[in-house]
Parts: sequence; structure tokens; C-alpha cells
Amino acid sequence: MIDIAKIEIQAGKGGDGAATFRREKYIPKGGPDGGDGGDGGDIVCLATREINTLGDFHRLTKYKAPDGEAGQKKKMHGANGQDLIIRVPVGTIIKDTEGHTIADLTRDEEEVVLARGGRGGKGNVHFATATHQTPLEFEPGKDGQGAELNLELKLLADIGLIGLPNAGKSTLLAALTSAKPKIAAYPFTTLEPILGVARHKEITYVVADIPGLIEGAAGGKGLGDQFLRHVERTKVLVHLVRADAAEPAQDYHIIRQELEMYKSALTRKKEILVVSQADRVGAASLKKTASALRKLNPTTLVLSSVARQNIDLLQDNIIEYLSS
Repeated sequence: MIDIAKIEIQAGKGGDGAATFRREKYIPKGGPDGGDGGDGGDIVCLATREINTLGDFHRLTKYKAPDGEAGQKKKMHGANGQDLIIRVPVGTIIKDTEGHTIADLTRDEEEVVLARGGRGGKGNVHFATATHQTPLEFEPGKDGQGAELNLELKLLADIGLIGLPNAGKSTLLAALTSAKPKIAAYPFTTLEPILGVARHKEITYVVADIPGLIEGAAGGKGLGDQFLRHVERTKVLVHLVRADAAEPAQDYHIIRQELEMYKSALTRKKEILVVSQADRVGAASLKKTASALRKLNPTTLVLSSVARQNIDLLQDNIIEYLSS
């Protein structure tokens, strides 16, 4: 997933006003009739759910709206430049080069004007007076606004699945939704966040599989902090710890520490702690892991996505957390 991009935008220039005079038969001394120039086109950003990444902005980085046309004789107004619409995924944050947020587009079809087109210049008809009846003056069109912008995508999801690599997040996503993430028995099979839509007891919610974090992720280690930003907009975190973890409490604290280091507010989100892959260990090992985690969170669930053990119970908890 391409979730960061840098672009340059330039709104259209206004058209120049015209300096013309009437030239008609039987009217030997026609007055000024130069029309105004058209306004330059704006740069407009539109959020849409039809796009999922910022990938297009790595191929095309410069955007220029059309200029307004110059004014014409017979007081004809030049055509306005057409607005240029830039489509981005819902969840895109637009910032200037100093890091100030210009817009945070969180709704489908939400739009914002990023750069205004220049105003068209006035034609010489506006400069005629009783003592200055043949003006040659006209206004040139104004330049449109331009800027360099940074785009950042943060996924919008109700539920974020977090945990160390290979904790079973992708398998759980597939069990909860119709998403088909890559699943394999080695770390980092998920290299980009994946969204899925779940439905339970007539309630629909969106689940995001956040790629495996490791110790030091907040500082850029491994896959780095590029995925931690997606955790920010989830409402509830489902934290998975493998049933066969040698030190389950330590595995839990590693992820919690990375959330704290990245942004402390993430540790205050509602969290459901889960012992995952319960079908892969014996009863004694499962009991040991569950016991260790329940000291941290007494409501820890034990589940198997493959066997669908306690999947409905997890969804009941999710719905309860989302509605509270």
C-alpha cells in the first residue's frame, strides 16, 4: 500500500482583459469594447471510497488546472478555466511542507479547494471615462495559487488487529470477513494493511489487519512506524498473542510499548486481548498462556480462527465495545 505521497499543484492563471474598440460600419468612432478575462481553474481534492491507496501520486506528482481565456472584443468574457479534481482515498490527510494540516478527508465525497485560480483581468471597457474615451489599459490575469503538499493516508476502520508477526491476524481477518489476505507460516506475509467488512447480528463493521509490528517499530525498525498511523483511527484494538508464545506477557508488552512510544493515546483505546491459534498447542500450553495473559486482562479470550472456536464470542465483544 502506498500511503504517503508528495505532489505539486498549480491553479490556473486568469485570462488577460482585452483592449479592443468597436469597428462597425457607420460608427466611425466606436468606443472601447474589450471584455474581461476568464478566471483560472481551481484545484479541488475529492475523497472517494473508490480508491484505496495513494499509488497514482507516485506516478504523477504535478497537477496544473487550466488557465482562463483572454477577453474578446464586443465585451465578450473569456471562458473560465475548468476546475481540476484530484481524487484521493477516504482517510487522506493533506499537509503543507511545514507539517500543518490543510484538510483531513474522512467522509466519502468530501471535498476541499486546495488552490484558487487567478481572477481574470478587466478589459479596457472598464477604464473609459468622460475625459479618457479611448483607453488602451487592461488588466492582466492574476496568477493562480500553487503549493507543494504532502498526502498521508490513514485507514478508517472500526477494529484494528494488532500483534507480533505471525500472530494469526490475517487468518482472523479471513474468519471475520470475506477478505482474502495472504496467509503463510512465516513472518511478514502481510506487507500492507488490509480491510475487510464483517457482519454479526445485523451489525456491520470494518476490520483492518495491521501488518506485524516488532520491537523498535515506533522508531522505524522492521516495517517501521509506517503502519502505526493506521492504528490511530481504529475504535477498538484486538490484540493477538500466539498460544505457543514462550513469553506471552512479554509479547503483549512489546506491542503495547510500541503503541505508547508512537502515540500514548493509542494505549487508551478499547482493547480485546486474544490468545490466538489455540488449535496448534496442547491443553497444558494453552492453559499456561491464557493464565499469563489473564493476569494482564481477566477478560482474555481463547480462540482458533481455523476451527472457528469462540469467533462468535469475539464478535459479541466487538459489538459491545463499539456500542459503548
